[in-house]
Amino acid sequence: MAKCAMRKMRRKGLASMAVQTVATAKNVDLGPASALSCRECGERFELGPIFACELCFGPLEIAYDLPVGDPEGLRKRIEAGPANIWRYAPLLPVPEDVAGKPNLNPGWTKLVQADNLARELGVEPGKLFVKDDSGNPTHSFKDRVVAQALEAARAFGFTTLSCSSTGNLAGAVGAAAARAGFRSCVFIPHDLEQGKVVMAAVYGGDLVGIEGTYDDVNRFCSELIGDPLGEGWGFVNVNLRPYYAEGSKTLAYEICEQLGWRLPDQLVIPIASGSQLTKIDKGLQELIKLGLVEDKPYKIFGAQAEGCSPVSAAFKAGHDVVRPQKPNTIAKSLAIGNPADGPYVLDIARRTGGAVEDVDDAQVVDAIKLLARTEGIFAETAGGVTVGVTKKLIEAGALDPSLTMVVLNTGDGLKTLDAVAPTTGPTATIRPSLDAFRDAGLA
Repeated sequence: MAKCAMRKMRRKGLASMAVQTVATAKNVDLGPASALSCRECGERFELGPIFACELCFGPLEIAYDLPVGDPEGLRKRIEAGPANIWRYAPLLPVPEDVAGKPNLNPGWTKLVQADNLARELGVEPGKLFVKDDSGNPTHSFKDRVVAQALEAARAFGFTTLSCSSTGNLAGAVGAAAARAGFRSCVFIPHDLEQGKVVMAAVYGGDLVGIEGTYDDVNRFCSELIGDPLGEGWGFVNVNLRPYYAEGSKTLAYEICEQLGWRLPDQLVIPIASGSQLTKIDKGLQELIKLGLVEDKPYKIFGAQAEGCSPVSAAFKAGHDVVRPQKPNTIAKSLAIGNPADGPYVLDIARRTGGAVEDVDDAQVVDAIKLLARTEGIFAETAGGVTVGVTKKLIEAGALDPSLTMVVLNTGDGLKTLDAVAPTTGPTATIRPSLDAFRDAGLA
């Protein structure tokens, strides 16, 4: 009860604002989604643009009427679907005709069998895979969650798509809004990597830098929702958060389908808000419930950067709640010092027998280079965190090198060039002659 009470206190201010100022919407078509359910007390609410429970201020998530009872038929239906996340429309809060609407259609990214990386890390051949989500339309996994939020925004009649972002989400919202004909206005910390700033601005929407950290940006957006200025705005990671978060489940669905409808034994997932990790676990549990995969144990491991590692610190200390930190790391896409899903990440890591670990900035850079050198995948800093933590966990004996493990790369390294630029460049600069090439020792 103490853990639940602390979680309630943490959310009470923002939650009360949300439930007082936003009405629910009736008769919306969101496919198998049937209600919003509180993750703390279980209370149910009608589908609408709300994110917090009126009774206990806990976070809301989507409840479903899933198509149970015919796993073979469902599997065939999925496999016959488009090569994007809408192949899983029967399991998502979207209408049946979603694939025909203007959308960026993200997903079905590569699951790379990483035998070269496995050899470097001491993992058995054929056991290590990288789920490379840099192949999405704006080159990060955020396209998945925004695609879900966009469909909710359509259903609820919003005209402006918005978010608070550490970078990748801002670009994903801008692109999705442009494609769908929405106005966009996104908010970011003022000191983001220039590549992410440009990518967020190029789609023509409004981009606003806020002086402060991501947590300051998020608080501002929550205040804007409660003000007349925010009327008609769908904030994908605030008032549309229950729908937005479901997009991360598609990572679980794809991984299992790409493994031949099998659960991986171990997954290593980066932690920012923690929502991606918790929804991947939810997706795995749904596949088990539906009979699409054989039920067996799996372990989930969370990865953070040392300069912003509140969940890792809580896990190592044996705590059930997360103490906020002020971020100081090159992994800015993970720099959320007060992660909303932190307590739930702890629950999942402990329930599955996993762990939460962190690596410092130097290890992040080394891991980016390691993945690029071995597999030809240039990851952004979040991917460096995940690969670095994977290496650390293998060395500590926490990850079993004889079992299947899937490591997530959630974004493209071209967005975070500053992280590797100081230590990466030409092997040599020579005159255009064969003698100069020989003298450089490269022949």
